[in-house]
Parts: sequence; C-alpha cells; structure tokens
Amino acid sequence: MNPRIPFVAAPLLTLAYGVIRILDGLDGSRGPGLAWTSGHLAFMAALILFVPVFLQMRRLADRDAFSTVSAGLGIIGILTLLAQFGIDIVIGLMSADHAAMGVLFDQVQAVPGVPLAIYDGGPLLFFVGQLGLVGRLAAIRRVKIWTPFLVLIDVMVPFVNKDLMPLGAVCLLISFLPLAGQVASRTARPVPATV
Repeated sequence: MNPRIPFVAAPLLTLAYGVIRILDGLDGSRGPGLAWTSGHLAFMAALILFVPVFLQMRRLADRDAFSTVSAGLGIIGILTLLAQFGIDIVIGLMSADHAAMGVLFDQVQAVPGVPLAIYDGGPLLFFVGQLGLVGRLAAIRRVKIWTPFLVLIDVMVPFVNKDLMPLGAVCLLISFLPLAGQVASRTARPVPATV
C-alpha cells in the first residue's frame, strides 16, 4: 500500500463516521440500523489505518524512545476502540430498537473492568499517543508548529460535542497532508548502493 494513503484515508473515514453519526441521530436516537453499523465500520477502518500512520510518524521522529512509547500507547488505544466499536456493532445487530440497545449496553458495562478498559481509560491512549507523536514531530521541526494544535482540535471536539467530529476530521486531514508528503519523499529516496 502507498504509505501516503492512510494519512488521507484515516481522516476521511473519520469524517464519514461523523457525518453518518449526525444523520443517524436526525430521528432523535442513534441506532440500531444501517447508519449505526456503517458509521461504526467506517470508524473501525479509520482506526486500522491509524496503525501505519502512527508507525510512519514514529519513523519520521527517528524512532526515538518518546515516539516509540507514544506509538505503542496509541496502538493500545486503537485496540480498545476497536473492541468498543465492535461491541457497539454487535449490540446494534442484536437489538430491535434503541431501548433494547440500552439494556445490552448496561449489561456489557456491568462486567468488571470493561468500563475502564474499553470505554474510559483505554481509548484515551489513542489520543495521548497521537498527540505525543505529533508533538514530538513539532519539537524536532518535522512538522509546522500549528500541526499539534489542529490535532488537538480533532482530539477535543468529541469531548465538547460529538456532532463536531466532522470539523475535527477536517483539521486532522489538514494536519496529516504535510506528513503524507514527508512519508512519500522519504519513501522515494534512492537506497544507497552497497559494494
């Protein structure tokens, strides 16, 4: 796969999730149904693409200890978010209506450790890792100083209002485009000949 693709596709899939989520809520409730499932699948695809994004960002940061820890934390966060969204999809498929989903969510969240690992603490690692990587790249001047601020906007909007997620995704796309260019230029460099 072209290493630039995840830097563009992950924000676009996040944007798709945000828009689908808004459309799903127009009737006053979210899920179950096609919009619920397709939106969640779009975000899961975005999360999978964040793995190579984080690894490429670590590479751009010269694989130092800070970027390695940040990438590791981000990937753990991705795994917990994939579990959360997988649970959401299964509950949506098992439920006849929104009220039935609530009952199943209550049952899942009653399992000891699940709220912290899958819903509260674990997913935060995705954002911590992402901010750590882009902050490190800004510190070593591999990205513009405004890049971490755009990523921070993307990270913060779901906590302010989840309906602002499309705005956050656009900020993320703007911040990732220069990174995609750097990854492409590093990949295009000729490999030195060995004698």
